[in-house]
Amino acid sequence: MRMPIRAIFAATLALTAASCTDDAPPKPASGGADPSAARAPQAGGMIEVVVKYLGEPVVETLEINKDVEACGTDKQLQKFAVGPDHGLRDAVVALAGWKGEPTARTDPRPTLDQKRCEFHPRVLAMMPGELDILNSDGILHNIHTSSQANAPINKAQPRFRKVITESFDEPERIRVRCDVHSWMEGWIVILPHPYFGVTDYSGGTKIQNVPPGKHTIEVWYPALGSHRREVAVKDGQTSTVTFEIKG
Repeated sequence: MRMPIRAIFAATLALTAASCTDDAPPKPASGGADPSAARAPQAGGMIEVVVKYLGEPVVETLEINKDVEACGTDKQLQKFAVGPDHGLRDAVVALAGWKGEPTARTDPRPTLDQKRCEFHPRVLAMMPGELDILNSDGILHNIHTSSQANAPINKAQPRFRKVITESFDEPERIRVRCDVHSWMEGWIVILPHPYFGVTDYSGGTKIQNVPPGKHTIEVWYPALGSHRREVAVKDGQTSTVTFEIKG
């Protein structure tokens, strides 16, 4: 029995379509990038910075008699947060005077937490934008900033108000305190570019994807002011800078 021409043509099309479906690679989801596509490496170099404090730590012990369940009965107030091998914690390290096109920084929205009646982190660096201010203590706090370029903030944050979101649009170093707990002090440092870091307890931090060329590195610490040094950066290489600061 001979098959009609139309039936033969339809069967051929069905076989061809099935063959293409089985052999073709899967397509990426709608709106997404192909995961197999090669990603171009980010240009620039890295700057590793170590900040050392050549002096004795200054620590004041403060007895607490308010909200002791959340705050504790005493606080160790450090004027210089010095870690192992004289490393200085909470120093802001950044390129000074940068005016070129920055590499995009994709950090999540930064947070400033109030925990055990202290600011965490004590020194926070961020680019212009929004900041979440948290209240993890479950007691009344009050956010009070001393700012000039940005609108000052003076807001109560009761225990049921876990998050306050504020915007900081202009580069500036801002002192922040709690009017309810006088010993609470921190800093918010807004920088106009993504080339910055804050030192850890070893006194170290890294600045990544820095455009090649000669740059000025500035270190700032609340009780020590600013200090600068020059550094040369090359694509794909790491430059190391050490600051030794006397009190």
